Amino acid sequence: MCPEQDLARPDPGWRVHAGLLFVQLNFGAFHVSAKAVLAHMHPLTVAGLRVLVATPILLLLAWRHDRLIPSRRDLPWLALLGLLGVFANQLLFIFGLRWTTATNAAILMPSIPVFAAAIAIVGGIERANPRKLAGIVLAVAGALVMLDPGRIELGSRTLAGNAMILANCLSYATFLVVMRRLLHRLPVTTVIAWAFLFGGLGVTAVSASHLAAIPFASVPAFVWILMAYIVLVPTALNYLINTWALARSTPTLVAAYTTLQPLAAGILAAIFLGERAGWPQVTGALLIAAGLWQVSASAADRAQRPVSTH
Repeated sequence: MCPEQDLARPDPGWRVHAGLLFVQLNFGAFHVSAKAVLAHMHPLTVAGLRVLVATPILLLLAWRHDRLIPSRRDLPWLALLGLLGVFANQLLFIFGLRWTTATNAAILMPSIPVFAAAIAIVGGIERANPRKLAGIVLAVAGALVMLDPGRIELGSRTLAGNAMILANCLSYATFLVVMRRLLHRLPVTTVIAWAFLFGGLGVTAVSASHLAAIPFASVPAFVWILMAYIVLVPTALNYLINTWALARSTPTLVAAYTTLQPLAAGILAAIFLGERAGWPQVTGALLIAAGLWQVSASAADRAQRPVSTH
């Protein structure tokens, strides 16, 4: 079955939702693990290791599964995806996380579905409708209730980190929308693998000196374990599953799931740190669930109509 047939009627079934839940749980864990790793490694070292290991894995999977070399007309689009979703997304996030707090980063993440919905609607990928917009508002509100935006810090250094996280959110939202168009022509694994190839070249170029200077002997063992997890799960596997889910849904739905990251962080804190959820967390979780249901229902309604491909 060709990609166009798969994408003609996006209808997010339970497997899509399960995949997106898995992705956000691990992105939530990435916030915590990356903060620990950054205490021992430079941000460019972390970014460089992510692409150096994840890119060959994704390219091998793509070749074994698709046996396809993208056409010349698709290469600029794949390069743009690499710029947005790998180079800019990863560097902006890792530097932003170093200069701001994990709480600040989590508070700013709910801007992703807002950016994605606006870009998708303006770009003609999706249509605006009350149900979809209400769902976005509910999901973002739920995330903000859980996080309490009043806790955000705005010091001079922190402000720069916050700006980078916000730029990261805009880059990632644009990445989702652009990728959705390209998935009409190319298979999922090929798209994400070649995006990593192009984006990874840029990341490797700017991080080469830091990669060459890694003090292997002085880096604690637990940091390497966390780094292996970051490369294999929140990087290679998450990007692959997210792309697969995007091919079967909409940019707005995939982006709306990012509002689950604070909930995922709360669950992990309860499991590993013994923290207890309060009313803000419960209320926020209910609002997020209601918002995701509305956005998902909007995507299912859209599946009943032909998708515009202009």
